[in-house]
Amino acid sequence: QVQLVESGGGFVQSGGSLRLSCAASGIYFNAYTMNWYRQAPEKQRELVAGITTDSTTNYIDSVQGRFTISRDNTKNTVYLQMNSLKPEDTAVYYCNARVRDYSGHYVAYWGQGTQVTVSS
Repeated sequence: QVQLVESGGGFVQSGGSLRLSCAASGIYFNAYTMNWYRQAPEKQRELVAGITTDSTTNYIDSVQGRFTISRDNTKNTVYLQMNSLKPEDTAVYYCNARVRDYSGHYVAYWGQGTQVTVSS
């Protein structure tokens, strides 16, 4: 059974920091690209940051320089360090694991989400 369990969300004032964690089980973690998505009220879910199997990272422009994604393959965990948080970062943050199977199709798993609220 595949599980992605997020933690670390909460309430923080503008300018503050939070560190999200996502612990994976039931998958061969090393083979998966890991992503963090977020969804604000009445908005579409968006990809915030991703990290490939060789630790190449990518970010959306709005978090570049403020957020850092990392992974620890020994702990099957991906992290999202969020600094200089802004009210517009308020959203439910979701962990996503994605891999391409032998037929070329993408297989993806999702966590349950963790709420991040940034006050002004």
